[in-house]
Amino acid sequence: MTDAGPAAGDDPTAASDIDSVSLAVLRNQLEGVAEEMGGVLVRSAYSPNITERRDCSTALFDADGRTVAQAEHIPVHLGAMPAAVNAVRDRDPAPGDVFALNDPFAGGTHLPDVTLVSSVALDGDVVGYAVSRAHHADVGGATPGSMPADARDVHAEGLRIPPTRLVAGGERESDVFDLLFANVRNPAERRADLAAQLAANARGAERVRELAAEHGRDRLLDAFDAVIDYSRERTTAAIRELPDGVYEAEDALEGDGVTDADVPIRATVTVDGGSVAVDFAGSADQVAGSCNAPLAVAKSAVYFVVRCVTDPTIPPNHGCYEPVSVSAPDGSVLNPDPPAAVVGGNVETSQRVTDVVLAAFGAAAPERVTAAGQGTMNNLTIGRRGGRGDGDETAAFSYYETVGGGFGARPDADGMDGVQVGMTNTLNTPVEALEAAYPLRVERYALRPDSGGDGRHRGGLGLERRIRTEVDATVSLLTERRRRAPQGLADGEPGAPGENLIDGEPVPAKTTVDVAAGTTVTLRTPGGGGYGDPTERDPDAVERDLRDGTVTDRGSDDR
Repeated sequence: MTDAGPAAGDDPTAASDIDSVSLAVLRNQLEGVAEEMGGVLVRSAYSPNITERRDCSTALFDADGRTVAQAEHIPVHLGAMPAAVNAVRDRDPAPGDVFALNDPFAGGTHLPDVTLVSSVALDGDVVGYAVSRAHHADVGGATPGSMPADARDVHAEGLRIPPTRLVAGGERESDVFDLLFANVRNPAERRADLAAQLAANARGAERVRELAAEHGRDRLLDAFDAVIDYSRERTTAAIRELPDGVYEAEDALEGDGVTDADVPIRATVTVDGGSVAVDFAGSADQVAGSCNAPLAVAKSAVYFVVRCVTDPTIPPNHGCYEPVSVSAPDGSVLNPDPPAAVVGGNVETSQRVTDVVLAAFGAAAPERVTAAGQGTMNNLTIGRRGGRGDGDETAAFSYYETVGGGFGARPDADGMDGVQVGMTNTLNTPVEALEAAYPLRVERYALRPDSGGDGRHRGGLGLERRIRTEVDATVSLLTERRRRAPQGLADGEPGAPGENLIDGEPVPAKTTVDVAAGTTVTLRTPGGGGYGDPTERDPDAVERDLRDGTVTDRGSDDR
């Protein structure tokens, strides 16, 4: 959703000749372009991971690589996108060029997230970029789905693409396409999803040209500056409402996929006037397993938290990032050196960064922070390598999903049940779509009774999802909060930790294993922490909600 216009008392024209009404119109038009790009991508793609789960994001950038407008998609995608655009800008893109990349050490996040950056030209000059990022269900590597929990370097995780021209001056580089599709297990699906990204970017470029024709080139480019100035001014003002000070917090990941040893994540947050600095000194050195996160991912988590604790209605663009600085030591788990494995860093370490930075802000503004949510994306990948030798590419498949859990209780309300939390904003894969697309069957999909932490306001419930494979397959689980429960806040109780089972037997939080046909894989996801003293909960309000159908009995297995 887009904000209707400048808030009362704001002066968005301070750094621009564009009046406030025109600025509101142009800003909403630009955000509409980004949203339309996302719509084209979702409707045109082939894989359920994009068409059903919407594991993709779209945005517009100016010629300097600054975010101008973004769709309300995936936080971990969007906050890290500027690194991808700047990596492409270093390659001197020309009008009609489209670059692809996924290299975590050259603008990417993790290898399954493939980013396409298309130049947008007016009168022969590149004035901006239309960008899409989508999680592809397989990009090669050691395991189907390209999410190996036990990877020890980035080479095991899939095909690594530095910024590479897919389209040069409007002409497709067919050799590059051939190279990409030769290195994935299901090339037909990848071809369709990549074509959807190209279509989305083309729509974005077309719409920007239409806006230039409607408003004039100079006025449109002025609007790029104006919307960024507007968001920066509002973000700075919102940060000034926080008390100055230095706030610290620490948590840990439950192993890195190679060992079960805790991996500390430590954040020091400094609020100084209208700026915020977040330093991750004291966090673990980069690890042997896959939970290293590129600095762009850590930045993305910080940006997300700052928006949560300030004013989420501020239009999201480069202006929101300018008052925020993020640093992490070279060679650390949040700023690793190549060829570190990173596939888990994007999905799980980003969640822990979010939790830690939120906890630090909780000391500054407890009324703006929720209890801990589930703190994990519960990544589940099931696939088959294929390799029958008969050239039948349908022998291979890759199912990937993140599974929702409990949202942390809020100062004034219970947490939500069975939702995506933190750095992900995807949907689930409907049972019907999953079973139609893959040789899998869903045996159970339900809320976990009593998994939310008690409190004046209760944490949201986790989920249970049990899937049976109909063929021999490889299963990869990248999960967290299996040992360390999501914590409550202000005397609230913790939520229940999660659990992973294969054929009913518990397995570690991070596991890659080959299984036989008929095997069941079960994820029981964490509940959210509670907020406030449980004895202060209003029993009359709960009973009233039950009668009105607002909530259901949280102890019932029928939920």
